[in-house]
Amino acid sequence: MVSSLPPIFLALLIFFCLQQKPCNAHKYLKLPLHHKNPFTTPPQTLTSDTQRLFTLSSSFQTQKTLKTPVISGASTGSGQYFVDFNIGTPPQKLLLIADTGSDLIWVKCSPCRNCSRHPPGTAFLARHSKTFSPFHCYNRACRLVPPPPKPNPCNLTKLHSTCRYEYSYADTSKTSGFFSREIATLNASSGREMKLKNLAFGCGFHVSGPSVTGSSFNGAHGVMGLGRGPISFSSQVGKRFGNKFSYCLMDYTISPPPTSYLIIGEAHEPNSKKPMKFTPLHTNPLSPTFYYVGIESVSVNGVSLPIDPSVWTIDGDGNGGTVIDSGTTLTFLAEPGYRQILAEFKRLVRLPRMVGPDASFELCVNVSDVANPRLPRLVVRFLGGAIFEPPPRNYFIDAADGVKCLALLPVNSPSGFSVIGNLMQQGFLFEFDRDESRLGFTRIGCAVS
Repeated sequence: MVSSLPPIFLALLIFFCLQQKPCNAHKYLKLPLHHKNPFTTPPQTLTSDTQRLFTLSSSFQTQKTLKTPVISGASTGSGQYFVDFNIGTPPQKLLLIADTGSDLIWVKCSPCRNCSRHPPGTAFLARHSKTFSPFHCYNRACRLVPPPPKPNPCNLTKLHSTCRYEYSYADTSKTSGFFSREIATLNASSGREMKLKNLAFGCGFHVSGPSVTGSSFNGAHGVMGLGRGPISFSSQVGKRFGNKFSYCLMDYTISPPPTSYLIIGEAHEPNSKKPMKFTPLHTNPLSPTFYYVGIESVSVNGVSLPIDPSVWTIDGDGNGGTVIDSGTTLTFLAEPGYRQILAEFKRLVRLPRMVGPDASFELCVNVSDVANPRLPRLVVRFLGGAIFEPPPRNYFIDAADGVKCLALLPVNSPSGFSVIGNLMQQGFLFEFDRDESRLGFTRIGCAVS
């Protein structure tokens, strides 16, 4: 879910350094990502992911830490992870999707005065906040959001000449309203609160389309964009916390589910006996929001597959590449690479084959009579030598009683890119180091064996 935005990075830096003082103050904030119920059904997940993948690929155009809970959206049919978000004075509690594949922070808004039809927690009631303040349309911050097709005339002398935005998605979904600033109150896992003043966000009075109202959005009141663009949460708040953020997505099959976390700031101990592995983050001028990584090779059960490295790279037109995305559940791979990986899995799996609940999964096996099925091990070697070795449960899902399916799918479009989804990321702490332009990951302090 993204929309391309003007890259006014210098103006943004000056603007947010003025708004978020001090810009060089590093702190640690840890915000829980609460997990709700077990994984949604494969057909629901496929519908949500396919819709999202279309949206994403069509978008071309000494430190402490803050750590906050993240809620899995699996039970809503979305496969998303949710963050508690308190905004306004007094604070109004909403639930946002934590999304590394988009930039704008936005919430559903209501302009009501008598809000009996909008009970607390269903939308942000702008008139009920003492600190709600839309940007004027001449404010330089207004240039960071896409305007509506026919904006009202902007009059510098009129207080009501607010900054209007319209953020559209490839499937015709959109949110539109006032680009505004507010006080956000974040509840850290330690129990303490932190107030973020003048946080820029979209107050969406009009929200429409399947990406933001359908099953993939059920239960959420907006999106916390964590992308690389200037208006994302990680860009606005990052300088206060070392310009890093990370998350730890726990195994959804564990009952009761452990708490996942979104961490703003330093995510690991630099002197750990098992330090974090790092791989460079790449940029794509045609899709500046996304966090691209480079894949050097892929192996199955220790055998490196002869996949042409160009399969995983960004070409001269900005097509292809590989993206880490928290908002996509399954993992999608470029067709040539997917076919070779699938063929190797089919060759190695000795369990009885069967038809899964969704025809899109090309390898499903019967495990009803096997207590601990032995499944092939997938290993990805990223550029820089970092080895990513997820457990089989991250890519073989329980599709039905006694049925496991390989949860990898092909990307057929030449302009599309591979996506490493949140299911594949479970059990790892991923750190997005924006200053060093690198992605770190480790199982220390996150994985449950």
